[in-house]
Amino acid sequence: MSGVASNQDVDIDLAQLVRAVWARRLKVVAITLLGAGVAFAGAKMISPKYRSETRILIEPRAPAFAAAQTSDTSGGPLMDELNIASQVQLLQSQDLIKRVINSQKLYDLPEFDAAANGSALTDILIALHLKKNPLENPPEERVIDAFVERLQVYQVPGSRVIGITFTSKDPKLAAAIPNAMAAVYLATQSGAKLDSNSEATRWLEPEIESLRQKVSVAEQKVAEYRAEHGLLPTNGGSNFPTQQLNDISAELTRVRGERANAEARAQAVRNALASGEVSGAMQEIMSSQSIQRLDATASNLQSQISDLQTSLLNNHPRLKALRAQLADIRSQLRAETQRVLSSIENEAKVAALRQQELEQQSNKLQASSAQAGEDEVGLNALQREAAAERQLLETYLSRYREAASRADTNSSPADARIVSNAIQPVDAYFPKVIPIVTVAALATFIMTSIVIMLAELFSGRALRPVAGPADPVRREEEDELEPETVPAVVATPRAGKTSMLAVAAETEEPVADPVQEEEPVAEAVVEQNEFSIASVAEYLRGSRAPLAIAISPTGDNGSAATVSLARTLAKSGSRVILVDMTGSGLPSELMTEDRDALGITDLLCGEAAFGETIHGDRASDAHFIPQGTSDMRRAMRGADRLSLLLDALASAYDLVIVECGAADVAGVSRLTQSRSVEIILSMPEIVEDAFVAAMTEFEAAGYERVALMSGGDDDAERAPSRHAA
Repeated sequence: MSGVASNQDVDIDLAQLVRAVWARRLKVVAITLLGAGVAFAGAKMISPKYRSETRILIEPRAPAFAAAQTSDTSGGPLMDELNIASQVQLLQSQDLIKRVINSQKLYDLPEFDAAANGSALTDILIALHLKKNPLENPPEERVIDAFVERLQVYQVPGSRVIGITFTSKDPKLAAAIPNAMAAVYLATQSGAKLDSNSEATRWLEPEIESLRQKVSVAEQKVAEYRAEHGLLPTNGGSNFPTQQLNDISAELTRVRGERANAEARAQAVRNALASGEVSGAMQEIMSSQSIQRLDATASNLQSQISDLQTSLLNNHPRLKALRAQLADIRSQLRAETQRVLSSIENEAKVAALRQQELEQQSNKLQASSAQAGEDEVGLNALQREAAAERQLLETYLSRYREAASRADTNSSPADARIVSNAIQPVDAYFPKVIPIVTVAALATFIMTSIVIMLAELFSGRALRPVAGPADPVRREEEDELEPETVPAVVATPRAGKTSMLAVAAETEEPVADPVQEEEPVAEAVVEQNEFSIASVAEYLRGSRAPLAIAISPTGDNGSAATVSLARTLAKSGSRVILVDMTGSGLPSELMTEDRDALGITDLLCGEAAFGETIHGDRASDAHFIPQGTSDMRRAMRGADRLSLLLDALASAYDLVIVECGAADVAGVSRLTQSRSVEIILSMPEIVEDAFVAAMTEFEAAGYERVALMSGGDDDAERAPSRHAA
């Protein structure tokens, strides 16, 4: 690709792709219009197709004279979804389709036998055996296949309505075929019901004849059983002995009442005779004419005697005669009363004899009634059997009459009706010219743009190189910018400042001035370029540890080298962040001009949010967290939270560099709480005693990965090398 070296990483320049399409906009518009024109011409060349639809409602229907049966079938299987689906399949059956084809004479239309007039493309596909020759199928099958391709039968969701849709090049035919299919379907359903009625009458005739014989035999058995056991029917529905027993019981009750009544009257008469007051004893005595006559005569004589006693003496013959007559009348009256008493007593005796006779008859009938009850059990069983046979016979006769009447009158409507007839369509449903042209134009525009973009990509004009450590052009540009943008490294440490980790450990020992104590090392173990910033940066990129602790035993000059290390890593494409844990705050001053920027001390004191403490380096893409403005000793009280903060940073960045200044092993151990870190001894000028002491302390503490970084920024362009002590 032009403009890009073969060993360079490249990225796609989206802006260049858009510019390339815009530069060829006239060509894109012309091709798009051409595609739209071709689509328009093709749509116009396609024969239009018309579609029409008939809708059928599936519901139970019965003749007007069978309204009672209609209510019974309202909740039948016709309301089932499976039944509706079955009707859909019936409308697509070949038998029904054949009847429609024959009625409409579709086999004469070329539209339904297009295989006989195939195109050149079809002939080529058949010759290459890529398509089956349709002429191998019978003509009837070809017509059916063409018909099925244009037919669509479906159930309207949530209803019992079935839609019949047909597509044809002829609008009249598109409307005629759905209506014809609906008519054939209704006729088929009605004929099926008529056939079922005829079949029902044929089946019911022998069944009815057989049931009649069974009913006759059952009723004959009932009559014979009654005669054999003397169970003659009565008006009350019970057997004859039971009826007799009921009558005799009623008569016995009546006779007992008459006897009691007669005995009571006789006793009343006796009491009257005993008291001498015969005339007013009872109604039976007073109702006798003889007694009434004698009583009237006695009353007359008594009246005469009373009248004569006022004028005659008691021994007067006239009074004696009258008294004699009165005594005779009273004796006659007593005799007549005695006769009435005898009559009442005879009546009581007759009632007693009648009661005795009825009691004997009742005892006999009770035994007969008990036996009749036992015999009636068998009679009831025979009657139930005869009644069941008769009820079944009556049911069959009713169904036979109904089925016969339907078969004779041909009045069996189908369980469906047409709710919407197909009408001749005016507009073709296919092809839709406007949608086809729109889609074709859009597709042409997209494909043309894609081709232009691919051409730009393959030509290399839409690719841009990604700067890396091996890019000499980018490196020269960076070297030209660094003297102006990167501040000079301060090599002299600041007196009176110590590391934040030393404050956390509450050590009061001041850090010695490395500039005054250092002695130049004349003899180095290896050459300085092996410990350069570029070498250490390459080493850290190959390391799996996400955390690097930079120790500057010689003071701020080592912290400045750590800043250069972070910038070198950022320029090579690594996402790196530097945390200023020094006491002097030199890294913060080198990377930002804002001395009051929120930093690590503010975060630990709770005076700033985590996102507010992260800042960008003014000279590179690296990020850093400055020292902050809060009190250092107060912030270090929460030093235990440092490990959590570093873990959070490690999850977001490729590498986290913590510049600790002149820290000791104890402070570093408290910060990391593990050994999976990189220890960087930043010594721009190696001081042998400080270097050996630091190496010994870290190795004794168990840190195996300790790297030395020495030399200045001019070593960044040298070949990277890796060294670990």
